[in-house]
Amino acid sequence: MTRGKFFYLALLFIPAFIFGQAAEIKTYQLQNGMKILVQEDHTIPNIAMYIFYRIGSRNERPGTTGISHYFEHMMFNGAKKYGPKQLDVVMEAAGGSNNAYTNKDVTVYQDWFPRTAMELIFDLEADRIEHLNFDPKMIESERGVVASERRTTVEANNFGILNEQLWATAFVAHPYQWPVVGWMADIQSWTMEELKAHFRMGYSPQNATVVVVGDVTGEEIHSLAKKYLEKIPARETPPPVRTKEPEQLGERRAFVKKFAQLPILMIAYHVPQTSHPDFYALQVLQTILFDGQSSRLYQRLVDKDQIAIEVGGFTPFALDPTLLILYAQPNQNIETQKVEAALYDEVKKIQSGGVSSREIQKAKNILLAGFYRNMKTISGKADALGTYEVFFGDYRKLFAAGEAYEKITAENVKRVANTYLAEKNRTVVTLIPTPEEEAEQKTP
Repeated sequence: MTRGKFFYLALLFIPAFIFGQAAEIKTYQLQNGMKILVQEDHTIPNIAMYIFYRIGSRNERPGTTGISHYFEHMMFNGAKKYGPKQLDVVMEAAGGSNNAYTNKDVTVYQDWFPRTAMELIFDLEADRIEHLNFDPKMIESERGVVASERRTTVEANNFGILNEQLWATAFVAHPYQWPVVGWMADIQSWTMEELKAHFRMGYSPQNATVVVVGDVTGEEIHSLAKKYLEKIPARETPPPVRTKEPEQLGERRAFVKKFAQLPILMIAYHVPQTSHPDFYALQVLQTILFDGQSSRLYQRLVDKDQIAIEVGGFTPFALDPTLLILYAQPNQNIETQKVEAALYDEVKKIQSGGVSSREIQKAKNILLAGFYRNMKTISGKADALGTYEVFFGDYRKLFAAGEAYEKITAENVKRVANTYLAEKNRTVVTLIPTPEEEAEQKTP
């Protein structure tokens, strides 16, 4: 599902660093609508180039699920000038490397390369954006690869299949309900016309933001972008996702019966999209709940009660309202109900009693430290700039993140805990281990 990864946030010495960095970003808009962000960083003679396409599984429909992720694979399979598998070969010969990932909202391509390879990278990217090869044999070969990936990462992976069922249960209307990798029947059925139509809209120049950080000048990147990328014709972009998930009116539950050594518990609450004002308070809340061995849930479930061997959670960056997810794996011979009750007990303590000033400060320190670690590298900067441009609507909001965290109070955290971690807003999915021979029996 991914050739890449993601990041987290934090800050400490805010204003001087922040606003100084914001002023250094140069922005350009090509005539075909493609946006370019450039940050000069001459600490090493290398460059990171991230291209964010606003195309993910939320832009699909029943019957074409997984098609965005599929193109993450196809984009490495050859185009007009650089043929099958040549992108990796040519880039690596020039000292570069690459990666990519797809999620529910975006598909992102990442190139890392020395300054000497700069023009070559633009040529490679322009070739696959404009002239991607739709050879039928390659299409079918890569379809098989993606189907195999689904079997490995979802069907044969207990956390993977539980996570899939969680989203499918929590959402009844919005396209976040289907998996990024796609349903198997859809993977096996995409037509050539559907593939070409999805590529045309998803990889339209005005649907992309190119972020370049490293040993370059804005003028150099603008010149190369005009030479290689501006000639690509503008096309229609994906239609707006109009469907809004209706308010959940009661707890939902689902069970997965599958061969496993231990049960797994996953619990999700609907929370707002990343650009919502409550984003930072929710980040602090979840850090207090499950980030690290000193978090409330780890201390209670793993250390004190010793009823779970693992506990954690996450909230993905999202363009639309999404999920805050908690998970726990009970210890041997511990009922999932006991783990679930302890988890809710810790949530209720925050809802009724709030959190301490020490916990707030510790959470901010964790978040801020992570942010600065990420911003130390040209790769981290490119990722952060693109992420803020896409998910917050403006890359400049990156440079106000520290202030936003500093403003979070214990009352803010208590409020969002009561607002979003409510029973009627909750979806619970439980993996129930079954004997291997029973799990292998197919349902007629």
